[in-house]
Amino acid sequence: MNIKTILAPVDGSDHSKRSAAYAADLAKALGGEIILMHCHRRFPSVLGEPYYQKVVDGIIEDANELLEPYRQMLREAGVPFTERILERPAGGAILEVAKTEGCDMVVMGSRGRTDLEGLLLGSVTHRVLEAAPCPVLVVR
Repeated sequence: MNIKTILAPVDGSDHSKRSAAYAADLAKALGGEIILMHCHRRFPSVLGEPYYQKVVDGIIEDANELLEPYRQMLREAGVPFTERILERPAGGAILEVAKTEGCDMVVMGSRGRTDLEGLLLGSVTHRVLEAAPCPVLVVR
């Protein structure tokens, strides 16, 4: 098994926290690295300055606060990682990053913060399972 680059999309949910921990354990065992990924909400397109910049700064600050526990966990585990913070819907962004970065595996939670969107699996997870260019490990 040659798994060196693992994409770990996170959204702050409990499923996401468990999947990131699993991805870290897997990367450590296989001598791999993690691409830690988060998709934040879109920047507003109708606000003028200075309100636009204040909203953008708030969104970026929220994304960094959400990612900090994951960063800390990966540092403590001694797993090398890089980050991707994107302003896009998660389903398409995960697929794009997995392909562009040549990921060997995606490790993600079975459901995210939008639990009501899917009946058995979250809609983002379902989309990634259907179209990912690499194996997908879904953690409950």
